[in-house]
Amino acid sequence: MNTPTAAVTPPAAKVSLRGHRSFSAYLTGESASSVGTAAHGVALPALAILHLKATPGQIALLAFLVQLPTFVLALPAGAVIDRHDKKTVLVATNLAAAAVVAVIPATAVLGTLSMPGLYGVALALGAVTVLHQAAAISIVPQLVEPSLLQQANSRIGAAFGAADTAGTYLGTAVVAVVGAGRAFALDSASYLLSAWCATRIRTARVGRAVRAQRRMAAEIWEGLVYVARTPLVRPLVLCLAGTGFGSALTSTFWAFHLLTTVKTGTTGLGVIMGVSGAGCLAGALAAPRIVRRFGPGRVLVAGFAMYPLMSVPLLFAGPGPFWLLVLAVAGGLQLAAAACAGTTQRSVSWGTSVLSHHLSPGVVKGALPVRC
Repeated sequence: MNTPTAAVTPPAAKVSLRGHRSFSAYLTGESASSVGTAAHGVALPALAILHLKATPGQIALLAFLVQLPTFVLALPAGAVIDRHDKKTVLVATNLAAAAVVAVIPATAVLGTLSMPGLYGVALALGAVTVLHQAAAISIVPQLVEPSLLQQANSRIGAAFGAADTAGTYLGTAVVAVVGAGRAFALDSASYLLSAWCATRIRTARVGRAVRAQRRMAAEIWEGLVYVARTPLVRPLVLCLAGTGFGSALTSTFWAFHLLTTVKTGTTGLGVIMGVSGAGCLAGALAAPRIVRRFGPGRVLVAGFAMYPLMSVPLLFAGPGPFWLLVLAVAGGLQLAAAACAGTTQRSVSWGTSVLSHHLSPGVVKGALPVRC
């Protein structure tokens, strides 16, 4: 299987990302969709819990349906995108996501919004998102030189952190002005902008015709064997799987707990999410410098250790501004650690896969779960 081929870029792009038009278009588009997704993150719990009066069981089902496509499609997605142009996948999935999300404000205006409708949107959007993320992560090595991957991943993490913060506060304001249901129009518009930006990306062609003749099951198995046999990648997968499982359990009732027990309200929820996004931005910006000083191994260990520790305050939190401040600070530190470890993990895993000279980016993405 051919290794990723870097796009033909100006000579300056080999030593710096400045002036790299394709990477800039990619980053702008993905950041735009992140702004909408952050607004979505504020509007969804407000809509389900405060407006539709969802029960804990309904919240659990909604969270399950959001995660189900990742569990079912993560491995096949890596093989699927290797059979298609990644730029085309980015455009198509953004357009599909815009259409799916638009169902919520449309039904809100018509007065037919319900929990079953949210279930359908969650399931469809989750499936589209799995394909989109596989393409979005796999296309980066085709946009920049291998020596710039750490810098590119740091810039991606920083842009996403800034977008999360901006989207959270913007979403909070939009929910307050137009209501939670109509606020999803912002998310839909962000996907359309992201699709347009994706059309501006230029990448070198990869030998897809050779890969298309191979069985998908063989590619998936190859990715699993690679992960199992590679000493550097195997512990990363185990760590990410463990933290991902714990994070999924916590996040299922995180917003429900804050809105019903801690009584933060939509504004308080937005404040906590906004500060957390700022922490993600800070962690991504600091990651290259921290890695150069302490090494990737220590950074990964520290990041994985800090992430669960910063969830402890949630166990004791109650109503009031003091706990709102504590939870906001803990959330910022938690996502700073996650962003720092995440950018390091992506660079380490990509460097290993490129050195192997036989795995495609899609297969590696399918076998290796990637967290922010």
